[in-house]
Amino acid sequence: MRKTVRHLADGREIVYFDDTAGAPPRVATDTRDLPAMAAASEIRRDPLTGEWVAMAAHRQSRTYKPPADLCPLCPTRPGRPSEVPEADYDVVVFENRFPSFAQDVAGAAGTLDAAGLVPVAPGTGRCEVVCFTSDHDRSFGELSRARVRTVVDVWADRTAELSALDGVAQVFPFENRGEEIGVTLHHPHGQIYAYPFVTPRTERMLATAAAYRAQHGRHVQGDVLAAERKSGTRVVAEGEYWIAYVPPAARWPVQVHVVPHRQVADLTELDPAERDDFARVYLEVLRRCDGLYDRPLPYVAGWHQGPVHGDPGLSWLHLELFSVLRGKDKLKYLAGSESGMAVWVNDATPEKIALRLRAVS
Repeated sequence: MRKTVRHLADGREIVYFDDTAGAPPRVATDTRDLPAMAAASEIRRDPLTGEWVAMAAHRQSRTYKPPADLCPLCPTRPGRPSEVPEADYDVVVFENRFPSFAQDVAGAAGTLDAAGLVPVAPGTGRCEVVCFTSDHDRSFGELSRARVRTVVDVWADRTAELSALDGVAQVFPFENRGEEIGVTLHHPHGQIYAYPFVTPRTERMLATAAAYRAQHGRHVQGDVLAAERKSGTRVVAEGEYWIAYVPPAARWPVQVHVVPHRQVADLTELDPAERDDFARVYLEVLRRCDGLYDRPLPYVAGWHQGPVHGDPGLSWLHLELFSVLRGKDKLKYLAGSESGMAVWVNDATPEKIALRLRAVS
């Protein structure tokens, strides 16, 4: 894989990752007249829950559902410049033009209204867009196994690069797919958030892992994997190095965890064989998900990685995929209990979800 770093007209970094033999050198120039990026993100900590919330009002003007011929993620065409100056590409990553977090955010840490109750700080970090292919009409599940392997290498590369930035505490690569999820650009792409704090979900998982290790001397995820293999009722797919299963306390009508057999803290620690095997297992999971309702499944798929700082022995890398679709034309809404109290009510048991996924031919 060849990596080429360039810059867009407003100074944002763009990185090309080429896996095609004989791909041309990436030398195209962004000819657009763009103003310098001016992110104004701020984070505030809720005094009642202790959770950080990002404020990014500048994102209101971001691109919203453009027609396919004006897609900003497609390669540049004569008279139609895009975010990618090249006429074609394999995989490309660039800084988000409307980031929730950025490196050059003005401001200083303090408290809201000088009252001392609500900590406030600049939204320091970075947000990147990852385009998996130049083909506007494909999906991740339609990529070749070799391309998925390239994407895994790209995720690992970006995890290493972003983890080294000042102020970054956690790196989260993810993909949103489908309008039901809230996607506003249909080109196959994902994002990477480099947060200035450890996310609430990760903090909860680390605390649970620490308590379990103190009691049993083992990682809870390892015992979960052993139990899932022994039962088999929730397993959806398995390879030499990875297993995909519906979690035993699934919250969503479709939910799958894709987990390596070996404990690693983040994507950078995966060896070549593990990266190859992930591509095979994950493509099988996506094929089964799209066959569940005989339509493209809207989903969120994101990587749970260990924080940049902390005890790596408490983290166990895994990808979580979930969907809001509970029937071919029915959505799971986060109503009173879920939204108000974070107490989830699932309309299907994990065992039935897994059975239906395994039944996809």
